[in-house]
Amino acid sequence: MEGNSLTERLSRIDSQDSRELDRVCEEVAHSLKAAGTPPPFRLTSADFATDPFLICADRYWRLRFLELPSVRTAAECARWLYEHAEESDASGLPFRVEIEEKWALGYAFITRDSVESPTEISEATGELLGSRDISCFATLYQAGKLRANFRFEELREFLESSLLAQAAGSRRTGPLFTALRAFAAYGSRRVTAEHAADLLDHAWYSPHRTTHTVDVCLGALAAAAPFDGQGPLLRDRAQEAATDHPEHHIFVYRLAHGLRLCGEFDEALQAADLALALLPATGSRGSHQQLQEQYLGLRERILEARTRAAEDARQLARLERLDRKYRAVEARLDSATFGLLGMVTLIITAVTFALGSFQFAGGSDLSVGSRLLLICALGVVMLAFSGLLVFGVHRLLRYRRPPGEEDAVHGPGDDGDDAPGPHRT
Repeated sequence: MEGNSLTERLSRIDSQDSRELDRVCEEVAHSLKAAGTPPPFRLTSADFATDPFLICADRYWRLRFLELPSVRTAAECARWLYEHAEESDASGLPFRVEIEEKWALGYAFITRDSVESPTEISEATGELLGSRDISCFATLYQAGKLRANFRFEELREFLESSLLAQAAGSRRTGPLFTALRAFAAYGSRRVTAEHAADLLDHAWYSPHRTTHTVDVCLGALAAAAPFDGQGPLLRDRAQEAATDHPEHHIFVYRLAHGLRLCGEFDEALQAADLALALLPATGSRGSHQQLQEQYLGLRERILEARTRAAEDARQLARLERLDRKYRAVEARLDSATFGLLGMVTLIITAVTFALGSFQFAGGSDLSVGSRLLLICALGVVMLAFSGLLVFGVHRLLRYRRPPGEEDAVHGPGDDGDDAPGPHRT
């Protein structure tokens, strides 16, 4: 197919007819791939929804990456992009970096099952040296594969020490690279959560951050090793991103994840449903299916967590009812025990006092006044002893319980303090 006729065919597509747009772009991309010819046209926007030339180019390079998922293909793609797209459009709005980041990370995701080894990367690096931008694209592609496979330590080492990443030069300090480093740090067991948070904040608050930077930052919080405050941080950052980009289904999906971690299951379910509704029906079938399965999986986990929370609430209410009944029975037993103990003690005291008084009254040479005084003293002592005996035995029976009885009834959090979560140092 000649370049002019191909361009004319793409130009005639009704961009409002998404099905026709998708079909024609797919056919043209396959034709170019079969002919071994890269797209001959130029790109003038980053509109992946209605620009037929960008959509066709995207489909073409997708086919190329699926055929040969390597950094060499990434280098060819980057070279073509920088030859066929200006840095900004006629109005001065930059768009090439949007295409670059979307392609590098997107193609990495769909080819994540073919991660190249450090040896293969080193062998290809020599061919890519000399162009900072091409090295940057290839680095993002390889880093995107490691990120998609949650290989945190390999990602951290690759970004910090690989020759390919170093060949990207000053572009390594950009917010997307910093976000990828934060992703690796949050998942690593060798890096503190504080250092990961510093990297994340640096990328998040960068004036040059892009939507892909935000996506990687949110993904870092979602995939992080557990740390204190993870759920609220992910929820708040995702809420900010979803507010700024209400049509971005991935940000809404991250918001659902954060709400689930916070235990806000009803809100999380609403966000998951919204993410599924926002997921575009157009685009490559494989990517759409993968994202849909991922979103549905989160929705199922939210429903399971909500069911468990409801069951836990019912069990807690049941335990509280049993606790109240237990305490009521205990109070009645205490009252009955105290009364019975007091009665028995008084009877014993009265008998003992009578016997003692009889002995003092009949078998002593003391005067009547002295005898009365001794009898009174005996009565006071025995009365005091009886009171102390009743009080001591009652306290012993009241507070001496089997170890752990209080914890078994009330649980570890009844004192009002939340149990500390896992924390990574």
